Amino acid sequence: MAQAYMTEPGQGETPERTGSRAGRLLNWWRPEGMWRRGIVLAVLAVLLGLLMFLHARVPNAVGNLGSLLETFLPWLGLGVLVLLVIAVLRRSATALVALLLPAAVWVNLFGGQVTDKAGTGGNLTVATHNVDADNPDPAATAKKIVASGVDVVALEELTSAALPAYKQQLAKTYPYSTVQGTVGLWSKRPLSDAAPVDIKMGWTRALRVVVTAADGQKVGVYVAHLPSVRVKVEAGFTANQRDGSAEALGEAIAADPLKKVILLGDLNGTMNDRSLAPVTSQMRSAQGAAGDGFGFSWPAGFPMARIDHIMTKGMEPVASWALPSTGSDHLPMAASVKI
Repeated sequence: MAQAYMTEPGQGETPERTGSRAGRLLNWWRPEGMWRRGIVLAVLAVLLGLLMFLHARVPNAVGNLGSLLETFLPWLGLGVLVLLVIAVLRRSATALVALLLPAAVWVNLFGGQVTDKAGTGGNLTVATHNVDADNPDPAATAKKIVASGVDVVALEELTSAALPAYKQQLAKTYPYSTVQGTVGLWSKRPLSDAAPVDIKMGWTRALRVVVTAADGQKVGVYVAHLPSVRVKVEAGFTANQRDGSAEALGEAIAADPLKKVILLGDLNGTMNDRSLAPVTSQMRSAQGAAGDGFGFSWPAGFPMARIDHIMTKGMEPVASWALPSTGSDHLPMAASVKI
């Protein structure tokens, strides 16, 4: 005959541990082995943290892997979220503790970019826009640029067929302009000393011009469109031509006789990309210093990287923002600077 046994309080599982909602949750989260589960997840978390922390050590010798990684570096934060979800589902305390490393590294690298740093007091507004050589409606794009209200606007990827439309639509608002090769600049303020800049491409994709501000100060403004990059299976991240152009552009800016300089353009690389150091090491990013969010500008449909830049030297950026889509595959970027 079966015998029934009574469980005294303190022996075996208590009603609180087995019956209550809190008890069931505790049993779900704290079964034996929670520190032993998820060792692989913990290793992946540590490797992810080290990859972000040591991204500058990833070599460019093979397929420019370092530059490719740095182009999309902020997106590694998604890896932290994925591992976090898996760690919770696996109920692994070890993985959760290990995830503190990549989370801390990501916040250290990019935490400042998720907040609004915009200020006031700027006295010159500028914009840059790669208008897309295949733009089906350049006149409409130009009208949207005019609607932005900025003082100075740089355009890249101008074609001979589309240029008349841009000139016609921009002329009334921007009476001063210069076009050199496939880049141009339109301004409400007087321009002088416009000239092409040799960035070692064989044709003109950069210019330098002096803008006279409202208070009479002279500002050297560069417009540049560095060579495109590609990701190819057999060659990796093909950025060598762009890197050479970045070096030439950096040398030109460093030698500029004016103390106040602005760079506007599509550099086909991000501020994190070490290969753009000849430029980025001597200039401040308006988006990084005074932007709201990451300021991704490409591709316009789902921006994943900020390759369109406004940088300053000898002056303070006070605000930076992305303008609405114009029909190009890039978003225009704008900034206010204090001269």
